[in-house]
Amino acid sequence: MVGPPQLRALLFAINALLRKRRYHAALAMLKGFRNGAVYGAKIRAPHALVMTFLFRSGSLREKLRAILQATYTHSWNLARFVFLYKGLCALQSHVQGKTYQAHSFVSAFIGGLLVFGNNNNINSQISMYLLSRVLFALCRLGVEKGFIPEPRLDPFPWFTGLVWGLVLWLFEYHRPTLQPSLQSSMTYLYEDSNVWHDLSDFFIYNKSQPSK
Repeated sequence: MVGPPQLRALLFAINALLRKRRYHAALAMLKGFRNGAVYGAKIRAPHALVMTFLFRSGSLREKLRAILQATYTHSWNLARFVFLYKGLCALQSHVQGKTYQAHSFVSAFIGGLLVFGNNNNINSQISMYLLSRVLFALCRLGVEKGFIPEPRLDPFPWFTGLVWGLVLWLFEYHRPTLQPSLQSSMTYLYEDSNVWHDLSDFFIYNKSQPSK
């Protein structure tokens, strides 16, 4: 068993290794993997917990399994992506002798294809989450660079009105085009509120409770 002196020596050696600049790129990949796994679990677990118990049917065991599976998938994919992205960026910088802006795009493009290329619910949600933020950022960048005239009035009210108008139109008339989780949320809000039988499923519950 390692005693306190040996343990202190081991920790000293590890810390000395972590401070060596020559290993910085490889160590950054490892820490990126760690941070991706932790962040993915933190983000997905609460979301999966709420969505599963609100909208998913099945036994408690099935619901818990679904939560764990979603959390694992999100955490594992994000950890692998960060590891791969940082590794490819470091490799390109090493080969070309310096860092270029294109390195980020190329590395993330390859990582996205390899890690998030499988069309499933988790990857779809992540990509759509990023898409909305990318479009916002590109609009801001266009204004910053002068490609888009800076608006005199705040365009956000018009933007949000357009988004809500489109999503409700799609829900009412082209529902299968929307993601299943969004369909479930909107069904709860806009369809289930049209049905009730008495006070219990009008105010207390969403739907009538089965009689025992």
